[in-house]
Amino acid sequence: MADMLVKLYNIPCSHDIEENLSKSGIRIKKALAPDRSKIIAFSRICAKDDYSDEVRAAFSNNPVTCYIATREKELIGFACYEATCRNFFGPMAVLESERKKGVGKALLLMALESMRELGYAYAIIGWPTNSAVRFYKKCVDAIMIDENSSGVYKRMIEVDE
Repeated sequence: MADMLVKLYNIPCSHDIEENLSKSGIRIKKALAPDRSKIIAFSRICAKDDYSDEVRAAFSNNPVTCYIATREKELIGFACYEATCRNFFGPMAVLESERKKGVGKALLLMALESMRELGYAYAIIGWPTNSAVRFYKKCVDAIMIDENSSGVYKRMIEVDE
């Protein structure tokens, strides 16, 4: 799967989505170091793939480059940026029971807004799953990057292109 590209100067504001989620008890916030082990454990089980290595990388950045979604002090989702590479968004995962409520969109937008604040005009969504491509297109008009390889991920041991 190829990467996707997002124009950060065209993304919608996260404020209204975040405000609506807070009315239903969902909070989106920047992760803090004391929650690192909880978020890493969650990242192993929340999605089909184990994202714990990339979450660890996001926690090695200062400030931490990870947002979390919580409901009643329970973790329901996360989104990282600048974890695998600079200017890369991802990974992101939301509990299946919490999907289609705006949680993923809020996490995505807040992370992309942070990337824009870092000075980027564009962001790369690294190697999205087939099921996520439509979500990224719908939320932020992301486009596929014409690439016949796995991009930066081809350096991974199990890909090794």
